Amino acid sequence: MTDVVSKLWGFCNTLRHDGINYGDYIEQLTYLLFLKLADEKGVDVPRKFDWSSLREKSGTDLLEHYLALLVELGKKKGILGDIFAGALSKFREPVNLKKLINLIDETEWAELDVDLKGQAYEGLLQKYAAEQKGAGQYFTPREAIRAIVRCVRPDIRDPLRDFTIHDPACGTGGFLIGAAEWLLRETGGKLSREDQVRLQSRVYSGGELVLETRRLALMNLYLHNIEAQIHYGDSIAEGAATQYNCILTNPPFGTKGAGEIPNRGDFTVATSNKQLNFIQHVLTILKPGGRAAMVLPDNVLFEEHAGRDVRQILMKDCDLHTILRLPIGTFTPYSAGVKANVLFFRKGAPTERVWIYDLRTNTDKVTKRHPLDENYFADFEKCYNYKTRRESERFHSFTREQIADRDDNLDVFWLKDDSLDDADNLPEPEDLVSDAVTQLETALDALNELAAQLGNGKR
Repeated sequence: MTDVVSKLWGFCNTLRHDGINYGDYIEQLTYLLFLKLADEKGVDVPRKFDWSSLREKSGTDLLEHYLALLVELGKKKGILGDIFAGALSKFREPVNLKKLINLIDETEWAELDVDLKGQAYEGLLQKYAAEQKGAGQYFTPREAIRAIVRCVRPDIRDPLRDFTIHDPACGTGGFLIGAAEWLLRETGGKLSREDQVRLQSRVYSGGELVLETRRLALMNLYLHNIEAQIHYGDSIAEGAATQYNCILTNPPFGTKGAGEIPNRGDFTVATSNKQLNFIQHVLTILKPGGRAAMVLPDNVLFEEHAGRDVRQILMKDCDLHTILRLPIGTFTPYSAGVKANVLFFRKGAPTERVWIYDLRTNTDKVTKRHPLDENYFADFEKCYNYKTRRESERFHSFTREQIADRDDNLDVFWLKDDSLDDADNLPEPEDLVSDAVTQLETALDALNELAAQLGNGKR
């Protein structure tokens, strides 16, 4: 399967001479790969615009037909229309389009194991995220996802029988796929017929703000035999009437797009901070008793004013039982300097004690040469799953009263950073810059919030 990824990715480099960049290439590949799979699986596609119709043409006839095909299929209902909604051709040279069609045609995709074809597509997404600056915002490291899912254990065989899993900022669908893969491993693939049907089309859903990324998520899920409902739109601005049993999400970091306070009657705290609003959104769409895991930047733990207010609401409405401080470089090579945490909580009972696991201090930094793997999370998962939790060097608990004494600041450290005493092993310059950026973004959030409030006539 590595050969398939290498072959397809190698052709991407050829297409760059035709003016097609990495993102455009993955998008065009998505259209064609779906048509090939549809042809193999017998999916109902209009005969004039199916895979065979592409194979039969060449030259300018192929380019013209491909344009017409994208327009027509984008008008259809269901996953066919979802995949091709707003689709445009980026090919200028028919020989390049023909070569890509032939490359895809060489493999019987439907006959590949689900894991193999899923890995092939995710391999391309991972390469894209690594190569294209900014694309990493849609790609959460898969080892981190798998560790989080193993802790949350989103089992759709729940006695409620209508168990649902949602990601309001799903990117390319990593968390939803991680949840499905965990279930299949947990059950050995032995599910009842009813659960199989539910797993395929009624359990997983998400939201995505960027149309092209939504398309990638739909295709990624489809290659994993899941036809999920992925809404195209702004989860924060639009809200949601539906509640879910489990939320797994990594909302976008940073201040880009901030500046306006959402007009949401179900939000208690008025703020322009995206991450704080995503917390409020998750609290709204999570069913009583529901579980959530959210990847959030450091500033969410210590930001004052709106940040403190949202943390207080979170700990009042939910049991914020665990915080995992992720190692530096977790998002390498996409956003190497980002410092983030995972917040685990259950809705319906107030927080009495918060357990914090420090996987950052005196831990090897994640790099290309020292990539993130399951070994990073082994001790955390063991500590997380203890029936009776006990403290260790990295795992400490704090009562609600102790947190209140800190003005509800959850940015708690107790381990001494050995690098600060070693002149030959001081923090890397990019780490120092990352700390500075976090502080500046926190200050910018506060200024955006103030500006938005002044704009709304608040003094």
